[in-house]
Parts: sequence; structure tokens; C-alpha cells
Amino acid sequence: MSRNHLASQLLFDLSRPGRRGVHFPAADTPETPLENLLPRSALAESPPPLPELAEPDVVRHFTNLSTLNMSVDTHFYPLGSCTMKYNPKRNERLASLPGMLHVHPYQPDDTIQGLLRLLYDLQAMLAEISGLPGVSLQPAAGAHGELTALMVAAAYFRDRGDKRTVVLTPDSAHGTNPASAAMAGFDAVTVKSNGQGLVDMTDLEAKLNERVAVFMITNPNTLGLFDPQVGQIAGLVHGAGGLIYLDGANMNAILGKTRPGDFGADMMHFNPHKTFSGPHGGGGPGAGPICVGERLAPFLPTPIVAKDGERYRLDFDRPHSIGRVRSFFGNVGVLVRAYAYIRTFGPGGLREVAENAVLNANYLRSKVRHFLAVPHGARCMHEFVASAGKLKKETGVAAMDLAKRLLDFGFHAPTVYFPLTVPEAMMIEPTETESKETLDVFAETLFRITGESPELLHEAPHSTPISRPNEVQAAKQPRMKWTAS
Repeated sequence: MSRNHLASQLLFDLSRPGRRGVHFPAADTPETPLENLLPRSALAESPPPLPELAEPDVVRHFTNLSTLNMSVDTHFYPLGSCTMKYNPKRNERLASLPGMLHVHPYQPDDTIQGLLRLLYDLQAMLAEISGLPGVSLQPAAGAHGELTALMVAAAYFRDRGDKRTVVLTPDSAHGTNPASAAMAGFDAVTVKSNGQGLVDMTDLEAKLNERVAVFMITNPNTLGLFDPQVGQIAGLVHGAGGLIYLDGANMNAILGKTRPGDFGADMMHFNPHKTFSGPHGGGGPGAGPICVGERLAPFLPTPIVAKDGERYRLDFDRPHSIGRVRSFFGNVGVLVRAYAYIRTFGPGGLREVAENAVLNANYLRSKVRHFLAVPHGARCMHEFVASAGKLKKETGVAAMDLAKRLLDFGFHAPTVYFPLTVPEAMMIEPTETESKETLDVFAETLFRITGESPELLHEAPHSTPISRPNEVQAAKQPRMKWTAS
């Protein structure tokens, strides 16, 4: 039986009545029926139809299933807009040290002084990298950081008695930006891009008024371009009484080169898994620390790690705080990995990370632009957006076809159809951790794919257990539970 066949079977298909992975000894205390412990309404009419398996069945199933995954550890992952770089395993080991792994969130401060010092120092590092002195490590993801920062902004304006209800976002912004704005109670209004893929200043000025609380900008933006107008943008927004939020998704491109606080940002979030180090994907756990300017710092979530003399503590005494946004302190394991990454590289090393990320992206862009249009910018930062629009018009081959076919060659597909401002968009980010040889093979493979027959490409991928699921049907008619056939 092939490995792929084993991995493609459900545990229910492998199930055999009476098969067990563990046998418990007889109880040495009197047994009490469940009916005597729980109300009848809490009990099922019959046991759930769980699969019955021996331990080898379970281990082999999940081990074989894992070999079908693509990951940064096994494949090149040119996923634009979401930096998917290799994370050093050293940081995984450090985060798994017993003193880190076995800390309990209810331990008294005096028993976790080492960990609190680490987190205190991480706050200082993020403040220095961002140019913004107020830091909260509590948010559990980048989007959660966005939401938290906007809640901080809302509290700031409430405290001033200034009623502002609008958040502006560029049309090339990550989808989390308007979503976070709506969840924080604001109305999201879109600002158009100009022909160069940058913020349209005329449209921005037209939409700035006394109702605008925040302008959210990703810089470098999702086209891989650093907007040189950012200082002018900050001046306009601040002049109208608003705040600048910097979406930190693309910080990997500017580490040590420039700081958001220096070019006008009032608040931002970091994605440690993208910019520094940590597990990426699979729904978490993640972290989304936020950094804010001095006037916003009093409104940060509690607790903040504080230092009194030589003692570290969790500071809950912050009367203007928006309160907790997550249980306990946050996903500390991810924060430990970020700390280890920053300490390992140091200021000069972080600057080299950004320089090599930009170099790799420009090198790959220079190869791809000969067979796919790259509509914006003579150069890029960490990523670039190519367009398969001409190819689709001439042959019917779409960006999705190219992306699916790349899977057959062992490359994860890049982001497609985002940003919406580029037709048949393919957003490609190689990151600093990939070699020139990998980039050459990827470019050559993508070029070869563009010359393949449309019929072959429309049916790609050809080597995966599942080729093209009906994504629309899956979204509209999800099967949320297993039922016996």
C-alpha cells in the first residue's frame, strides 16, 4: 500500500471494531454511572462514532499525512504579503528550555524574574526597532494587534472628548485593516492608489476631515513599494487631528534601515513569525505586539512588564488602559523566539536581513519581468507583484493556473489575485533566507510553465492527491462534521 494511499484515507476508513491503542486497568474505586453525575440533557443517546485504531495506525496515518504538506522546512515558499522565511531551529530549542516551557501563568512575579526580564528587554528592543516607546506584548496575532491598536486609538480620542468615527485604508491594504477598523467600531473608508501604486494624495486629502481617527498604511506596501510620500501623508493626517497606523506586516524589508516612528507612525504592530522567528501558519499560536507613541502609551492593554530597581513585575495599575485583550500575558513562547532572534542578529544583523530580503526580491523580479509584466516600480522592496493579465488574454492561462502548476514542481504557490489593483496578480516574496540557486530554479520553472499548453495548466496540479477542490462550494456549503456513509 503506497504512502499517499495511506495518507489519503480517513481514520474512519482505517477503523476496525474493537481495535485499541491503549488498555486501562480495572478501576480500583467504585464506578458511578454518568447518569448520576450529569443531567440527562448533557448525555448523548449513543456513544459518538469515533474510529477504533491501534497506535501504529494513528502514528502512520498522521506521519504519512504530514509528508503531503508543504512547509518552509521542505519547500520554497514564495508567498507574497506574508513573509514565509526559514526560522532558525535554535530558537525553537531555546523556547523549549524547561525554565521557559514549564512556567505557569499564575506563578508569583518573584518566581519568574528571569522571564519577566526577557520580556521587559523585548519591549525595549521593539521600541527601538519601531521608534515608538510604548509597547504591549499581549496581542495574540497581527490582526489582533491591529484591533488592539485601534482600540487604543478609540480610547485616546474618547479621553480627549474628540468624536472620530472613520478609519481610512488604501485600496491595496491587507484585508485585515478594514476588518479591524470595523471590529473596533469605526467606519472603514478606502483611499485610492495612483498610477504608480502609491497613495493617491488628492483622494486622501478629499477624504480627510474632523471625523477621521486613523489612516492605516502598510509601508512598504503590498506592491512591494516604499511610499516616499509617507512624511507628507503623516503631516496631512496629523494636521487633521488623526493618527497614523503602520501595518507592520512588511517590516522584514526595513529592519535597521528606517523606523516607522521616525517617518510619522503613531502606532504599529509586529508579526514576530514573519519579521523575527516563530511558528507560522496552521492557525497559531502567534503574537502581535504593538508599539505606540508616548501620548498613546497610557491606553495600552494591561499588564505591561515594568521594572522597579532590580525587580521586574507585571503592572496592572494603569487607569487609562483599555484592559486585557488576551488571557494571561500573551503567547510567551512566540515572544521568547523573537527575543532569541533579535539577540542573535543584533542591530547590524537585522539590517543585513532587510538588505538581503530586498536584494533577493529585486534579483527575482529582474528575471521574472522578462516573461510576466511587473506593472509597478522600477525596483521593489521585499516583494513584487507580477501580472499574468497578458498571458490570460492571449492564451486563456490565468494566474491561478500558473500557481497550481508550480505545486507539481515542489514550489508552494505565491499569493494570487491580491492586491486587487493588479489584474491576474501574482505576489512573490523570496525572503532573505533563500539562495540564488533556489531563486534561479524557481524563475526558470515559472518561465517554462508559461509556455506549457493551456489544457495541461487548466487541470494542474497533476501530482497532488487532490487537484482543484471546488472552493466556492466549500465556502458556501462547508461540511463541519463527519457523518457515516
